[in-house]
Amino acid sequence: MIKVGLTGGIGTGKSTVSNMFRERKIPIVDADIVAREVLKLYPEILSTIKGNFGKEFFDSKGDLLRREFGDYIFKNTNKRKEYENIIMPFIKKEIFKRIDFYKNKSEKICILDAPTLIENGVHKYMDFNILVWADKNTQIDRVKKRDKFNDEEALNRIKAQMPLEEKKEIVDFVIDNSKDLKNTKAQVNELIGKLNNI
Repeated sequence: MIKVGLTGGIGTGKSTVSNMFRERKIPIVDADIVAREVLKLYPEILSTIKGNFGKEFFDSKGDLLRREFGDYIFKNTNKRKEYENIIMPFIKKEIFKRIDFYKNKSEKICILDAPTLIENGVHKYMDFNILVWADKNTQIDRVKKRDKFNDEEALNRIKAQMPLEEKKEIVDFVIDNSKDLKNTKAQVNELIGKLNNI
């Protein structure tokens, strides 16, 4: 089975591209979904977050207040790294468990959709890696629309990530998603053709 990492930056439209692969019946392991599910699968994560960051990021039911916690860690690189050090080992464990599930089902291709694929070194375990790219103005506009952020909040989120130009140097394929959907879909279909011929 060919393991393909799919990454991008916030607002590049990675989820849109991921859905295009899904429409072609290619199995996707979504790291964002895994990141949410590990909090339920491994309750010790929440205990550690509470111990390290405080009770104020939890509601009365003990659920993590994602937006408030996200705003807090994105303003502070050290706090974000501390959080990633807590949660990443669990996310990686669960991701590879799900990739193995598709391998055992004899799928030809499996895509790991992960925003921090490269930052966390997971790209090294993939056979190929794809970057979904968009220019910075497009990124800012999309993030503002989607998350109701102002310019500063949108830029903080973008700056918190590894620059797209650096990611470009590491990946095998780049999908330019700054034009229309028809253009993006054509690039995705061409890429699927290449992967199927490997």
